[in-house]
Amino acid sequence: MGRYEIYLRKSAARELARIPKRDLRRIVSRIRSLSANPRPPGSERLSGSERYRVRQGDYRIVYSIQDDERTVWVVKIGHRREIYRP
Repeated sequence: MGRYEIYLRKSAARELARIPKRDLRRIVSRIRSLSANPRPPGSERLSGSERYRVRQGDYRIVYSIQDDERTVWVVKIGHRREIYRP
C-alpha cells in the first residue's frame, strides 16, 4: 500500500494554530500517520458525508480521503465539544 499525500484546508490550518502546544505535537503526529494508513483502527466514517474522523485525546480530526488521487484532506480540527457544530 502506497503513501497518501496530506493536505490541510486553510481553515484547518488556522484551527491547528489555535491548539495549545501540549496537545499540538500529538495531533500533528496523528495527522502525519494518516499518510501511511488513512483508515486506522478507531477511525469512523461520519454519517451523511464522505468524511472520516479520528480521535486524539480531547480533539477530533475530520478528513476526507480520495483513493484515486491518493490524497487525504484535513477539513477540520477541534475540541470534541465544538467539532460537530456548524
